[in-house]
Amino acid sequence: MIRAVASRCRALVARLAGDERAATLTEFAFVGPVLIVMVMGIFDMAHTQYTTSLVNGALQKAGRDLTLENAGSRQVSIDDAVRTQVMSVVPPEATVEFEKLSHFDFSDIGEAEEYTDDNGDGECNNGEVFVDANENGQWDANRGREGIGGARDAVLYTAIVSYPRLFPMFGLVGMPDSVTLRASTVLRNQPFDEQVRSSETGNCP
Repeated sequence: MIRAVASRCRALVARLAGDERAATLTEFAFVGPVLIVMVMGIFDMAHTQYTTSLVNGALQKAGRDLTLENAGSRQVSIDDAVRTQVMSVVPPEATVEFEKLSHFDFSDIGEAEEYTDDNGDGECNNGEVFVDANENGQWDANRGREGIGGARDAVLYTAIVSYPRLFPMFGLVGMPDSVTLRASTVLRNQPFDEQVRSSETGNCP
């Protein structure tokens, strides 16, 4: 009796070992999740690239519009045109913000306000005198003034777009749950008036 049961068990094990009917399903259980994450990641990156290109294109058009003489009264409508284009390809929860910094010349863009580094530590502090180029009463790492400025000013126009990711794979691969894109363009206002440059001085904290 015992031998008969053992024989049947051996036969059953041999039959199961040679049965490959569920092998594909088992293999897919290992490969499937990885494949799905990869596909979602590709779509996510493609959407991000497309959105970046769209934002850059919209900013280029807006930049040209901002150089016109009547741009000061049309800033809101120009910003809205960029926002409308961006919102057509991102989730409704997305935010689109704008930064406009005017500079006397292109060489001033991205430059810090000048200061006298009396103690040689490379920082504006301890009451050191600085040139308040943007006249906001404090030393800034970017000397640009808020807004599009005046005649012949060089303007750095930036759009910041933030939106939640379209595909829920970010948590599986350690990515943030939202995307933030920055796009900038530089323009120069038309010379419809004389450019004026005057700066006060202040003291570093």
